[in-house]
Amino acid sequence: MRILVTGGAGFIGSHLLDRLMQEQHEVICLDNFYTGTKRNISKWFDRPNFELIRHDITEPIRLEVDQIYHLACPASPVHYQYNPIKTTKVSFLGTANMLGLAKRVKARFLLASTSEVYGDPDVHPQPEEYHGNVNTIGIRSCYDEGKRIAETLSFDYHREHNVEIRIARIFNTYGPRMLENDGRVVSNFIAQSLKGNPLTVYGDGSQTRSFCYVTDLVDGLIKLMNGDKTGPINIGNPEEYTILQLAEKIRDRINPGQEISFKPLPQDDPKQRKPDITKATNWLNWQPTIALEAGLTETIAEFKQRLIVEKGC
Repeated sequence: MRILVTGGAGFIGSHLLDRLMQEQHEVICLDNFYTGTKRNISKWFDRPNFELIRHDITEPIRLEVDQIYHLACPASPVHYQYNPIKTTKVSFLGTANMLGLAKRVKARFLLASTSEVYGDPDVHPQPEEYHGNVNTIGIRSCYDEGKRIAETLSFDYHREHNVEIRIARIFNTYGPRMLENDGRVVSNFIAQSLKGNPLTVYGDGSQTRSFCYVTDLVDGLIKLMNGDKTGPINIGNPEEYTILQLAEKIRDRINPGQEISFKPLPQDDPKQRKPDITKATNWLNWQPTIALEAGLTETIAEFKQRLIVEKGC
């Protein structure tokens, strides 16, 4: 098939590209390199079935494709809060443009939504039927509400124009190629440990997250795209850890005894986050296979190699 991946040079997008290229599809990567890097996808540049287009999806584009994986959007607090108006535009205008493209060429469309649509949840774990607890005017709302309106647009195009849609609600994902400065806990802790800096834990570290390795996530996205369920479907790992537990796991692997620094909890930071993956298991025959310990081993090794290269050592 001819497949478009928006945000294809980013962390998750590049891993998805790897799988699609390995499966011999004709793949178009669309990215404006706001958070993505050419380094993530450079190994495919000389392949005849790969095409890279530098483009901002807030502007329309005309292409002929069979499937659209719509991943383009800054997804870490540091990046989506840096330019919140742009983040909202990407979620609304960018999604509208990609849905318009899907409508014109009759392509199947998958939206990479997020667990952030649940906000700071008062239902735990979070099933897809839960409508969320989101602050519409908070510092995170550009992303949280942006993804919620992206879901709304997708279902309206589905109901009004019969566009084939798939909605994936992605929970915390980690793995090689994460940006070291993206503000997410896994990359933060690894980078701080490797540099010998204190690990920054916000609040008392009792807030919880669940961490899905990126290759598991990609497997879920592909199964959702090629299955017969519209969604939304949670894609994530239901194993739950406190932030302090994660900090200690990473510290003990890299720099045992390293200081942990506690700082005030940011506004609207969720206290709990854990997916109910019953639908993914039953509808997609999907569940994560990579344990946190194994995933951290791979991620830390890639971070070490990257930092060595960047330092020129």
